Amino acid sequence: MTRLAQVPDKSPFDFSFQYIGLLLFMIGDGVEVGYLSPFLVRHGLTEHFVALIFTVYGLAAAVSAWGSGVLCDRFGCRKVIFAGILLWVVPQVLFLAVAVPSHSGWQILLTYGVRGFGYPLLAYGILTLLVREVRISQRGLASGLFWFCFTCGLPTLGTVVASFSLPVFGEYGTFWVAFVAVILGGGLALVLRDKEAGEGALPHSQVALPAPGELVGVIRAHPSLVLTCIVRAINSSATHGIIVFMPFYFISTLGLSNAQWMRFLETIFASNIVCNLFFGALSDRVSWRGTIMWVGGVGSGLASLLLYWVPAHFGHISPIALYGSAAFFGLTLAGYVPLSALAPSLLPDRKGLAMSFLNFGAGCSVWLGPLIVYVFQPFAGVGGVMVVYAALFVLSGLLVYFIKLPEELDAASAARSHLPFSFSFARR
Repeated sequence: MTRLAQVPDKSPFDFSFQYIGLLLFMIGDGVEVGYLSPFLVRHGLTEHFVALIFTVYGLAAAVSAWGSGVLCDRFGCRKVIFAGILLWVVPQVLFLAVAVPSHSGWQILLTYGVRGFGYPLLAYGILTLLVREVRISQRGLASGLFWFCFTCGLPTLGTVVASFSLPVFGEYGTFWVAFVAVILGGGLALVLRDKEAGEGALPHSQVALPAPGELVGVIRAHPSLVLTCIVRAINSSATHGIIVFMPFYFISTLGLSNAQWMRFLETIFASNIVCNLFFGALSDRVSWRGTIMWVGGVGSGLASLLLYWVPAHFGHISPIALYGSAAFFGLTLAGYVPLSALAPSLLPDRKGLAMSFLNFGAGCSVWLGPLIVYVFQPFAGVGGVMVVYAALFVLSGLLVYFIKLPEELDAASAARSHLPFSFSFARR
């Protein structure tokens, strides 16, 4: 019997090394988030060119995210995680040692863009490992723990580390502090207790990378996979977009301080960290789709509008309102956590391929968010950009309604249907 036919029976806590490694790695990846855009502008680049750099980085991340799932099926999760470490470390060394000192925009674009291939392979390699090995009844919890560690590092604790490191080591030295965290986290992520964990679901000779024709067939047979991809892309797009223009909006337009902006950003992700765990566990008890629709889609649409309106009207007079809007945005984003549990259930015999669709959406969000800024900000301003994000969030909630769950979940859905707070109206 192949491992493909076996029922996943592990607990999320069997992968503690991967969770800790992910946390450290994403701390290192997130140290730069709060100051990279202004840092590049001070090194002679325009704000518009910085948006292009972030967009190219996101395109690389999207390609890498797509490949992470299918490569896990072909080569095993451990090798994919290792490849992610290499593709982060080598370009970062060139970025710091060559591109930044030269003040060359195109060298910065090339080295930072290539680095975009790195983190999705490590992070989504771990996520694919989890959804393939953890029992289905705890898949929401496993996903919640994953996103807890992911967002705890990027950028919450990453910005905290930066706030302590910047006064001591300066901006350039802080990049190297982040480098150390990435190395430590990557090493821990490679530690697997079970010698079979992280290997391909079938013998490598039997698992081929999907051909374009096969992908077309999969999409036709399982259109819900495309919907999860689109919803996932919308989920994080605003998060990646606001780090491009919000520092300038807060400081230059509204006259708030850099410290207020940093605390605002930290509040978003601190709230998201806690709520990732809560909604991940809650969705196992109620409904994955209902949680995504109402908390994620509708809630994030409202929260994104408040993210623009509240700082403009209460930023100077009410810290509670200012940081409360940030906390609400982080809470609603956590409503998307069950996507990571839902996606592999749509294609139970090829979980890695299913995760590639989801991960591709996650990667697309990295360039979609900055691209919206690049396209809409010049003529619509910050408010127009946030309206676009809000509309996309609401659209994502509508799309989730049309995602159909396979027969694999029929028994689990029936078992949950008696719960008083079940979102049964949101299931198909």
